[in-house]
Amino acid sequence: CILGTHHEKGAQTFWSVVNRLPLSGNAVLCWKFCHVFHKLLRDGHSNVLKDSVRYKNELSDMSRMWGHLSEGYGQLCSIYLKLLRTKMEFHTKNPRFPGNLQMSDRQLDEAGENDVNNFFQLTVEMFDYLECELNLFQTVFSSLDMSRSVSVTAAGQCRLAPLIQVILDCSHLYDYTVKLLFKLHSCLPADTLQGHRDRFLEQFRKLKDLFYRSSNLQYFKRLIQIPQLPENPPNFLRASALSEHISPVVVIPAEASSPDSEPITDLVEMDAASQNLFDNKFDDIFGSSFSCDPFNFNSQNGMNKDDKDRLIEQLYGEITALKEELENFKAESARGAVQLRGRASELEAELAEQQHLKQQAQDESEFLRAELEELKKQREDTEKAQRSLTEIERRAQANEQRYSKLKEKYSELVQNHADLLRKNAEVTKQITVARQAQGDVEREKKELEDSFQRVSEQAQRKSQEQAEVLETLKRELAASRQELQVLQGTLESSTQAGAEQNTRIASLEQERDRLSQAAEQHRDKMAALQAELQQLRDTLSCEQESSRTELEMLQTQLRDKESTERALQQRLAEEQLSLLQGTTREAERMVQDALARMEDPAHISCTGSADCLLSQTLAASECAERLRDAHSKYLSGGAAVGSLLPHLALFAHLVSNTVLQGSATSHVAPVEPADRLLELCKQCGSETVSYLSALQDPGMVASADCRLVTACLGQISAIGEELRPRGLDVKQEELGDLVDKEMAATATAIEIASARIEEMLSKARAGDTGVQLEVNERILGSCTGLMQAIRVLVLASKDLQREIVESGRGAASPKEFYAKNSRWTEGLISASKAVGWGATVMVDAADLVVQGKGTFEELMVCSREIAASTAQLVAASKVKADKDSANLCKLQQASRGVNQATASVVASTKAGKSQVEEKDSMDFSNMTLTQIKRQEMDSQVRVLELENQLQKERQKLGELRKKHYELAGVAEGWEEDG
Repeated sequence: CILGTHHEKGAQTFWSVVNRLPLSGNAVLCWKFCHVFHKLLRDGHSNVLKDSVRYKNELSDMSRMWGHLSEGYGQLCSIYLKLLRTKMEFHTKNPRFPGNLQMSDRQLDEAGENDVNNFFQLTVEMFDYLECELNLFQTVFSSLDMSRSVSVTAAGQCRLAPLIQVILDCSHLYDYTVKLLFKLHSCLPADTLQGHRDRFLEQFRKLKDLFYRSSNLQYFKRLIQIPQLPENPPNFLRASALSEHISPVVVIPAEASSPDSEPITDLVEMDAASQNLFDNKFDDIFGSSFSCDPFNFNSQNGMNKDDKDRLIEQLYGEITALKEELENFKAESARGAVQLRGRASELEAELAEQQHLKQQAQDESEFLRAELEELKKQREDTEKAQRSLTEIERRAQANEQRYSKLKEKYSELVQNHADLLRKNAEVTKQITVARQAQGDVEREKKELEDSFQRVSEQAQRKSQEQAEVLETLKRELAASRQELQVLQGTLESSTQAGAEQNTRIASLEQERDRLSQAAEQHRDKMAALQAELQQLRDTLSCEQESSRTELEMLQTQLRDKESTERALQQRLAEEQLSLLQGTTREAERMVQDALARMEDPAHISCTGSADCLLSQTLAASECAERLRDAHSKYLSGGAAVGSLLPHLALFAHLVSNTVLQGSATSHVAPVEPADRLLELCKQCGSETVSYLSALQDPGMVASADCRLVTACLGQISAIGEELRPRGLDVKQEELGDLVDKEMAATATAIEIASARIEEMLSKARAGDTGVQLEVNERILGSCTGLMQAIRVLVLASKDLQREIVESGRGAASPKEFYAKNSRWTEGLISASKAVGWGATVMVDAADLVVQGKGTFEELMVCSREIAASTAQLVAASKVKADKDSANLCKLQQASRGVNQATASVVASTKAGKSQVEEKDSMDFSNMTLTQIKRQEMDSQVRVLELENQLQKERQKLGELRKKHYELAGVAEGWEEDG
């Protein structure tokens, strides 16, 4: 099969054989077909894909059909067919990839056209392709009992054989996917490709497991050497990891004995004898490379070719040459179309890239604005910190003031304590003197009283400053006084008083120590606060300096970004202007081509109708208005050039069509309107070219205006209105009466036809017998059913027309409604006439057939004609009907009944014809070989005569239909009489 595709440069013979195979009924046969077709796609001729694409839908239907079977080969065939469809779609979208997927790195780069968007899409398509391959791999393994040696059984090898092609595909797809992902990571952010990496890791694990399981099967060990994937997947975030990637290579041993594993090169390198033997077998199957005439029987009978045979061969040769020229022309046209589409794709890609760069610049601007806002917030925070630092300094000053007050208080307490000590020493001295001179108590008592008086005075002077110390001194003085009073009697009391005084002194010393410690703690806290304050001042100064530096840096970056953005905007404006100029040039070339075609002699024979010209003119005028709005928006800067280009291309196309249609309409118009119309078409084309030329000049884009083109279109439309036909020569107020009359006449004609058929049926039953009676009864019975169906359709049409008139006329009368919709009314009248005439003609034809004077073909043609007339009546009736109308449903049901009755008439006529012709069978019992040969030659001559007559009759029929269409157009107002 592979050599056959290379021999005939296609797969037509393969598919002609496959179409005769019962693939939908035999799952194993379908599985083997998928295997063969997979090898053809990989190793066959490059045209195999083109010849197979047309069968893609059939393969999809077969896949869905086999997918309903959950056992055996059903699911396997369904998945394999999906894989083949995916493979065809991939190679159709990416024609640079050969069927066997073998490409170099340079060819892989060329396939993506060095565009990151193409590489991104190509990677997604390869993921889908590889997913289908792995799905088939897993399904085959899951359908096998791996606990047994299934690879050595015929059933197991039948399922495992196609996996060799799958392994070959997977190795290349894995290699290309890794290289494309490294290329994408060098151009795009890592977050954008997170989905690609996740999908690759999943497929990497599956493919590694399947390669490992396949390499352990005995069946594959002797046919193919399966590579092993690395332990860990490639790290795409590290660009140097690409150098560590090793492409997996599948090796097919040359000594493999399996037909599935023999490479094509081995088949090509056979020895000469086996090659000749294979060529002979190939010619037996596919036919000899030298085409011979399959209808030439003279060589088989030993006779020489006559002039007719040589002429036939010559004509075959000419046909072959013409076919080759046609194929070359088609190929050149296809290449031109591909080049144009490629150019359009490049322009679209460049526009998308510019938009992407603009979006990146906008994103960076937004990012810088966000950073600027963040710096403003930081500056506000810094100001808040300064305010808090000022508050801390204020609190520290308050603490210093409190510390000063505490220090003064402490000094006062120390002074008071010293005074008290001095007083205590004097009291002690006095007590000692009292002990020494106990006898002079009275004398000393007075001195002590004087001393006590002085101490009391001193204590009173200090009482205002320290109330607690004064109370203590009062108690001490009171105790001293008591001691002095009892000094003579109790020396022990004096000693106890001295001890108490010592205790009080000790407590005062403790209070002094405590105050000293508190003052020391306050000094430590104050030092810590001062250190913290200094640290905050240093930190604040550093932050202010860094903030000032960062602010200057960000302002510099912002200025750079703004300059870059301005440059990009300037470049984008230039690109948009270039794109506008290119599109305008193409549009101008289109209009100039239309003006040139007007002068072409081949265009003089073209004709057109005024209605078609009016529709083209209306579409061109509307497009001109939309183009003017888009132009104004473009000039105001509110819209990009992308909104102007579609209107510009459509405007040029519609103006070109209008110019050509106006020229064609002028060929069938009177002389004076034709000259005016032709002149206006040329003027319209010239104004359009001037307008498009102004759009190409940057200095004239703002002043370009298409009002002159719109004015020319309006004048062309006015002439088209003059050339429109005026319809039937019936007054509009009489149209309503004429519709009712024609519908009544049609119903009457059908009634008369039904009565005549009943009469003919009665005569046939009375005068005919046997086969003739059976044939006539069947034909007349089917004609009666057709008439009844037509009667039902006419009644339904009347009801629908009445409903249309009632719903659409409003306050007007039915006649006014018919007059207002004159074109529709004329269609109803024409359809009614056609139905009545067809019924009458069919009855006449049936009468002649029953009498034996007519032909069955005439009756079949009449029945088809009346079916066409009723279809015209249905179309004319429902053109203004509501789609949800019940009467419309009845009319459509009646139309289906007419079609069924027509089919019944044709079937009964064909059956009657076959019954009558069976009686005239030929008798060859008494004929000799010479007589049979003579009659064979006469039959061939008769066949040629009939074929020639048939060709002439078909040409005549075409001319008649053309003339009928012209006359019907005049009657319906399609075009005006010359």
